[in-house]
This record gives sequence, C-alpha cells and structure tokens, in this order.
Amino acid sequence: MSLFSLRQKPVTEPAVNTPTSPKPANAHPLDALTGGVFSAATSGDRSARLRDWLAQAPTAEQMQEVFKELSQRDRGAAKPLKEKLDELKRQKAQEQAATEWSAKAEALLGASRLNLADALAWQRDAARAGAPLSREPLATLRQQLAERIKSIEDLQHAVQVEREAAVLIAQRIEVLSTKPWREAQQAADALRNDVAQWQQQVDGLTQDPQWASVEPKFPPMLDASRQQLQLVWEAFSAALAQAVAADADPQAPLPAVPVWADELRVARGEPAAAAEAAAAADGQAQTERRERANAELEAAVVALEAELAQGHGKATPKVANEVRQQLKKHGRLIAPALDARAQAALAQAGELEGWQRWRADQLREELVAKAEALTKAPEGQRLGGRKLQETLRQLREQWKTTDQGGAPNHALWKRFDEACTEAHKLVEVWLTQVRQQADATRAQRMAIIDELKAWTQAHAESSDWKAQLRELHAFSERWRQAGHLSEKAFAEIQPQWKDAMHQAHARLEAAQAESTARRKALIEEATALAEARPLRIDAVKALQQRWQAEAHAVPLDRKQEQKLWEAFRAPIDSAFERKTQERQQHGQALSEHDQRVLDAARELEAASQSGDAARIRAAMAALEAASQAAPTTPSSTAPAAAPAPATPAGEGEGAGASEGAAAPAPQAAPRKLVAMRGDDRPGQKRAEAAPAGRDARRDGKPAGRGDARGPREGNRFGRDDRGFGDRGFGGRDDRAPRGPRLGDAAFRAQRQALDAAQASLKRLAEQAHGEVLTQLVDAWRARDAEQLPAAQALGPRVGAAQRNAWGAALAKPAADAGDALLRLEIAAEVPTPAEQLSERRLLQLQLLTRRHEAAPADTWAQDVARVFAGAHDERAARRLQAVLKALLKR
Repeated sequence: MSLFSLRQKPVTEPAVNTPTSPKPANAHPLDALTGGVFSAATSGDRSARLRDWLAQAPTAEQMQEVFKELSQRDRGAAKPLKEKLDELKRQKAQEQAATEWSAKAEALLGASRLNLADALAWQRDAARAGAPLSREPLATLRQQLAERIKSIEDLQHAVQVEREAAVLIAQRIEVLSTKPWREAQQAADALRNDVAQWQQQVDGLTQDPQWASVEPKFPPMLDASRQQLQLVWEAFSAALAQAVAADADPQAPLPAVPVWADELRVARGEPAAAAEAAAAADGQAQTERRERANAELEAAVVALEAELAQGHGKATPKVANEVRQQLKKHGRLIAPALDARAQAALAQAGELEGWQRWRADQLREELVAKAEALTKAPEGQRLGGRKLQETLRQLREQWKTTDQGGAPNHALWKRFDEACTEAHKLVEVWLTQVRQQADATRAQRMAIIDELKAWTQAHAESSDWKAQLRELHAFSERWRQAGHLSEKAFAEIQPQWKDAMHQAHARLEAAQAESTARRKALIEEATALAEARPLRIDAVKALQQRWQAEAHAVPLDRKQEQKLWEAFRAPIDSAFERKTQERQQHGQALSEHDQRVLDAARELEAASQSGDAARIRAAMAALEAASQAAPTTPSSTAPAAAPAPATPAGEGEGAGASEGAAAPAPQAAPRKLVAMRGDDRPGQKRAEAAPAGRDARRDGKPAGRGDARGPREGNRFGRDDRGFGDRGFGGRDDRAPRGPRLGDAAFRAQRQALDAAQASLKRLAEQAHGEVLTQLVDAWRARDAEQLPAAQALGPRVGAAQRNAWGAALAKPAADAGDALLRLEIAAEVPTPAEQLSERRLLQLQLLTRRHEAAPADTWAQDVARVFAGAHDERAARRLQAVLKALLKR
C-alpha cells in the first residue's frame, strides 16, 4: 500500500486512545541530542527541528558533529547549520584579530614616543585585516590612540603658533626701532612682559608629556625661534640703554639705531643732515614698497585670470585666496586700476567656485551609486575579494579628491560610508579565506622543510650524487610551487628553508669541491701531455676516459662543468691541431698532376665568368684531360731505389698514388702455395680449376635461373683483386681506367670549377632559348621567313623540314588558325586564358572521340605552322611564346 493511500485512510478510533508507537530500533545516535532531526520524515521537519535545536545554543563540537552527519543526508536542511558554523568561524577569526591588534595598539600606547605614521596606519591595517574595530577592547584602544594623536597634533600646531608669535614680537621690536626712543622706552616694559610670557609658553610646550612624540622637525624649529627672539631682544635692550645714557650725558656715544641717533643729535644742537637723509631714504623706501606690492598683486591676478580662462576648479580657490591676502596686506599701496581688475577676477572666481560645488555633488552622487552597486550585484557577477578591496580603496581616494575641490556634503558622505562598510564585509570574508589559505600554504611549506631534514639524515652515507642532485632539485620545485604567502610570512619562513637546503647540500658541495680539484689535476696532466713530443694517443684516450668517469660520478653546475671541460679540452685540441699542421706542412708541396688539375680548374673558372659557351666547353674538356692524364715518368737519371717520402696520416691518397706511379715499387716475391681449393664436383680432379662462366655450376649442371651470378673465383663474394669481378657490379673491366687519385685541394678545386661551369652553361642555354622565342615571334609579326632562327638554334625537336614549313606558312597570306593554339596548349600542358577554357574542354572531348587522329603532342609542329599562317595578335603571340618555351625544351 502506498504512502498516499495511508494518508487518505479514515481514522476509526480517537487519537487519545491510540497507543504510543514504540521507538524504532534503528534510531540515529544524535536524535536524542538534536531533538529528532535525523528521524524527521521530510526536509522541512528536519529544518524546523534543527532551528529549534540551534536556539538552545549547542557547542561548536556538537554542531560540527551534527553537520558532518546531516550534510551527507540532506544538504538543504544542513544549510542553516553550515551558516552558523561559518559565523562562529568568522567570530573566532575576528576574536583572534582583535587580540592581535589589541596587543599592537597597547604596544603603541605604552611606548614613550608614539610615531604618528604607525598610529594612523594601525586603524587602516586593522580594518584591512578584518579586525572588529567597533567592539571592545579595540573600540577603546582606537579612541585612546585617536586622543593621543590629537594631542600630538595640537602640540605641533602650538609650536607653529609660537613660532609665528616670535616673528610678530620681533616685528614689533623692529617697528619700535623706527620710532622715537622715548616711545620705545615707554613700550619696553610691555614688550619685556610679552617676551617673558612667550618664553614661559615655550617652556610649557617642551615639558608636555607628548613632546617626545612630535615630529623631529618641530623641536629645532622652536629652538631657532627662541634664539632669534633672544638676540633681537638683547640688541634692542642694549640700544635703548645706550640711548638713555646718551640723553643724560652729551659726551656718551650715540646708539646704533639711526632714528634714535638723529633724534639725540637734534637734542644736542648738532646738524640734522642725517635726519634729512633718513627722510629721503624713507620716501624712497615707500616708493619701492609700493612698486613691490603692485608687482606681487599683478602676478597673483595674472595667475587667477589664467586659471579662470582654463576653467580649472581645483586650484582656483587657492589662487583667489592669494589675491585676497595681497589686497589685505597692501590695500593702501595698490593702484586703483589694478584694484578694480583684482575685484573683477575675484567675482568671476566666486561664480566658478559655486559651479565647482555643484559639480562636486554630482561626482559624489556617482561615487555613492558605484559604492551601492557593489553589494546589489547578483551573486555570480560580484567582484572578487582583491578586486573589491582595490575598488573600495579607489572610491575612497576619489571621494577625498572630490572633497579637496569643494565644500563637503555630509548627507552624501553618510550614504557613501555605509555602502563602503557594507561592501567591506565581503572583503572581510575574503580576507578570512586568504588567511586560511595562507595557513595551509605555510603548513605545506613547513612539511616540505621537515621532509627535507629527514631526507638529509637518511642520505647521510649515500654517494649517489646524481640521484641526490635530482631529488634536491625536486624539493626546490615543490617549494617553488607550494603556493603564495605574504611578504612578511615568506620572509619568516624563507631562512628556515635556506638553512635546511644548505645542510642538505653540504655533502654534495663537498663532493663537488673534491671533484673540481681532481678535474683541475686532470687539466694539468692534459697540459703536460699536450706539450710532450711526440703526442701519445693512448695516454690521451686514457686521460679522457678518466675525465668521463669523473664527470659521470659527480655532477657539477652546467656552466662550471662546461668551463672545466673547455679548459681540459683546449690543450689536447691544440696538440692535435699542431699535429695536423705538421702533416699539412709535409703535404703542402703539390704533385705535378695536382698542379695541372689546379691550373685547368682556374682556367675553367675564368671561362665560366666570360660567358662564352665554346670556351667553357673547351676548358671543361681540358680539365677532364688533365684529371685523366697519367703523371710523367721520371727520367732515367733519377735514382731508381730512392725511397718515397713518408706520407703523413690523414693526407689524401692522391699524393701517394702519384708517387707510386712515378716510382713503381719492386715486385714482391711469390708466396708459397700452402692450400688450394679444387673442384669438388663429381668426376673432377681436385687440382683442376672449375670452368668459369655464367652457365657453369659447381656440379657441372647447366646454370639455372638462380645461378646466373657469375664466377665464384677469388673471395667469397665473387670479387677479384680489382673490385667486384667481371659481373658488371662495380667492376672496372668494361670502363675506361680511372686517372690518378687527386689530392684534397685539387679535388675540391676541380669540383667547384665543374659546378660553376655547368651553372654557366645552363644560364647561357636559357638565355639562348629566350632569344630564339623572341626571334620566332618577331618573324611572325613581320611575316618574314628570313628572321626565323636557324634549325640548330631551334633545337633537336625541330628539323629542317619543319622549319621550312614554318617559313612557308609565314610567306602565305593571313588565314584562320582555328583551334591550333588550343591544341598547342594541350600538347604543352600550359594553362589557357579563362575566356577560352570552355573551348579547350570541348576540344578535349572531341579529341577523345577521334580514335585514329593524331594527338596534339604529335602534331605540334604543324599546329605552329597553322598559327604562323594566321594573323598576328599580341595575346596570341604571348600564348604561342609560352607554348614554345615548354615544347622546345622537351
């Protein structure tokens, strides 16, 4: 019965009276823990019971065990459990990151000197690493770092303020030096109090707890301001005291301040020339100040007008502020025309700044849309972790750039920051995966290091250096392909790998050093052996075998091994080269026969360059005669028993042959006959020779089909002392005798000269053939039989009768050539113009039906006559020329 019928069956008894069904015997062991998740009938029931069980906050180990069993049965129901486990992993990773970055923040806060760059980078790097900055304790540490950074920045700002205050006090002192000394005396007390107060404020800055954390450039800056102000104040106080003394005593010296000195001179009744000169100097200074102010404002206005003309919006506010500062600083000194020009430029800059704020809001809205689109994209179209991280960084940089050109928009910034924060959650997930992958890669690399150390101990006594080198190379390849690590992690683990690899290479490097020393010793032996006279070939071979044995036993670096091999081979090669040169010196004197061949070869080369075919053929014949001619017999006055000079090894046999022909060796004494092979045929005597000939067999029977192999005299292959016997297989009985053997130089010169002569004759023949074709076409054009080439020039395929027929055809009036050209093209197997292909195919079909008619290849001479009888045409002439070019060469 099906499940559906069981569900439709009516219930006859009340549910309360139905007895409880017993628990199945095969219940899953985890049902009691999970509340019956594994015994649920449907996937929905399993999901509901699983959610109820997760609400009870089970431990991570329990959830992991349940997920391992449930994922094999129902992945859909196990999905909430997987999400819970992933969330726990993320929380654990965040807790570990929080612990790590908390330690770093506490280290920064506990340091006596806080580096602003490190403090600012802490928050950025912590956010990139996925640390929960909004949770404790990172939130408190983040706030503490921010407060300390702010205090340091405020302290640095205070240093700059005090520096400006010192400059203002110095300017006040300078201004008092231009006023009467009594006025300076009245202001001296207030000025003294200001200087003392400035000193107290500076001392307070240097005693601040954060003073050690300011940037290194600020303390020297404050010390320089203090020293400068102290010197100016001391000089002012000394000059004022001297002025007071000069006023009380007319004999006292005048102060160094010009204004005060002139005032005291007037009080004493002295001439005021200096005062007039000072007034004139003041007027001139006022004029120079006005000119300088106008020039500075003019430059600022020109820069502002240039920015406005180009439409730039980023640098316009800065240049406009400079113009405003110039107007405030030199307001009374500025010319009216320049002032009006500056005001007009400032008004235009104000309009541009308004447009810039509008444009900045547009750019911000675009950035907000891009940031929000990062999380709204479908799952399969989202950016990867690294790409998403780089995109967020670029968006934030673009936002900063936009804020530099206009006023900030806090509403858009809030939307932008929320979108970036939401997208950064995906980056945090990716960073978690990257960290897990990095941990796995690090574990894999550590396993390789441990395996290399174990390998080093296992091969501590091995001497198979080639196998060790291969295995160490395999370890290096595995390390190279083990996966990516960050620069910091790689820098930590790389020294361990290098140390393990150095220990593994120690014995191999020692063996290579010993092998290198032995090879250097072999090089020294090779050098000494090469210098010995005569050269011992057996010793050289033995030395080379020792080198090969050493090279096979211990491998070296390819470059070093090649360098040592070249050093070993160089003296031996030089020794053999010296020996070869000695042999060549013995063979430099050419024989008379070789000299004749060389002279004939040079003459043939000259004839080939001349382009004269008759001369080339004559020179070729002369060279052939010189190579076949026997050397001259020496005169009878020469000593008959003169020994022939020793022929060096490796020299060609030509010299020996020529010497042998010039002085024949004495005939050797006849050898004593020890054994003799007789005829073993039946009825034959053993001392009789077997009859020779192709029709004879060893048993006396006539030669059959397989016995026509010639005589069996001589050696086992039927060869006599001269070669392959008289069978014609390589024998020389039926050929002209070969000339004396040539030396290497004469043989090469002969071969090169003959090759060049054959090429020249071929080239001349092609040129002559082209000229013949041109003469034929010209004779047809002029219809003049006298212009036809001679029969000899036309070649062997054209006889005198055919040439006369061509001449007669040219003498006749123009007639229709018909299909003669098509027949010629078929005979020569050359292509036909496209417009006449159909006619050629039709003619070929007709020729197939005419069984007893001659083929075009047999009647091509008559077809040429028919063409010559027809009217001349340039296209037909080109077709005829192509046909004759192929037919006359065959």
